Amino acid sequence: MSVTNILVIGLGGVGLHLAQRLVHDGYGVTVIESSPQLINSVNDKIDAKIIEGNAMELACWKQAKAENMDLLIAVTNEDSVNMIASIIADRFGIPRKIARVRSPEYGYENSLLNKSDFKIDLVIHPEELVAQEMARLVMRASANDVVDIGEGAMKVFAIRVNQDCPLTNKTLKEITLLHNEFQFKIVAIARGIATIIPGDEDTILPNDQIFIIVNEKNLPLLMNLLNVREQRIHKVMIVGGGMVGARVAKLLGKTVKITLIENDKEHAEELASTLKNTDVLLGDGTDVNVMVLGGLMEMDTFIATTGNNETNIISCLLAKHIMNRTNVDAAATVGKTIALVKKEDYLVLASTIGLDVALNKKISAADEIMKFIRMGELFSLAHLHGVDAEVIELAAAPRSQITKKPLKKMQHMLQDKQILIAGVVRNGVCELTDEHTVIEPNDLAVVVSATKSIKEARELFK
Repeated sequence: MSVTNILVIGLGGVGLHLAQRLVHDGYGVTVIESSPQLINSVNDKIDAKIIEGNAMELACWKQAKAENMDLLIAVTNEDSVNMIASIIADRFGIPRKIARVRSPEYGYENSLLNKSDFKIDLVIHPEELVAQEMARLVMRASANDVVDIGEGAMKVFAIRVNQDCPLTNKTLKEITLLHNEFQFKIVAIARGIATIIPGDEDTILPNDQIFIIVNEKNLPLLMNLLNVREQRIHKVMIVGGGMVGARVAKLLGKTVKITLIENDKEHAEELASTLKNTDVLLGDGTDVNVMVLGGLMEMDTFIATTGNNETNIISCLLAKHIMNRTNVDAAATVGKTIALVKKEDYLVLASTIGLDVALNKKISAADEIMKFIRMGELFSLAHLHGVDAEVIELAAAPRSQITKKPLKKMQHMLQDKQILIAGVVRNGVCELTDEHTVIEPNDLAVVVSATKSIKEARELFK
């Protein structure tokens, strides 16, 4: 079922970020928000119809023409408002409803009142989503990130290159000629604060973070080529025992040894009594002495999840320095760092100054919502951490622009738009493209696009 008109309740962090992405992708967006100050602060940031009012008042819904909406997204900070909004939306005939619900007592499968009681199709819990993402990244420790594409048949592998990497100081064309034993394709580069969707003449430079798409069966060959070793995770340190930090400890505590640093005495005692396989230390997570006494030099991964951006970034930089300073053996493993960062502006900065991964609750929640919206449109999505780029799967309509000539003849146009057609799925098999590839009608293509170009990427396939 396709979606055209979307009603968003709440313009806080998740609501604003999501509304901006939805408008950018060409959806019609209407927002109900009760705070005039918030509305004034975002009016020039979003091209959407904004209604000032309380979502519990039916007059706002009538003003929003709720009966014409295809989807409700209720993401205020109040669980109760979001859940009741879903019931109201159902009465207006809005077919699909998404609600942000933090409390485990409501809206979930095993809750007394579950999501069907509130007519909710998808429950969003930003802290849970980001905690699961952190746990996933820890368990895939050999790279900065590995993203599944095409139901897992293809992988996007992210790694920061150094001077010794065999790809460094070579153009993509040279890399293709030199390393042709198996297929792989570099689809995005994070360089400083810039995102590059590369062409044949682009050169890989030291300290670039590169994103490579490869067939699942060839991932071990790629890791071998890049001198990346499988790294078994044994010990993880977490700074901050809030909702995200405690949940990461719980998720990882089943398989790895956790040390958690919390600066609130009462909360630290509570965590110590509830978390299994976790040593809870009372102290400041930016204090080097506390980190070292907690065993940081023996850690495989360091995660900072406090409520303060600066604390998380600084503690990760300190940890990176301490964990790597001990690795005098060239073959030794290098500790990874993951930071929770609230400000989107800090995300690229964090990876630029040396953190491995920076995650944001708003973006994790929005990614989950976008996936749900696009499920009915043969259009899945994976956001690439550290760059303004996304991997999407698009079906080529008969007579669409993308089907009319080989990719070689569209290369300049695609590169100008920062769009790269990386792979194509035919008869259930996903293959990487080259300049001779012709996208046929009804093919499913794997497309890497700068976030700002997603709308244009979709147009090529219509």
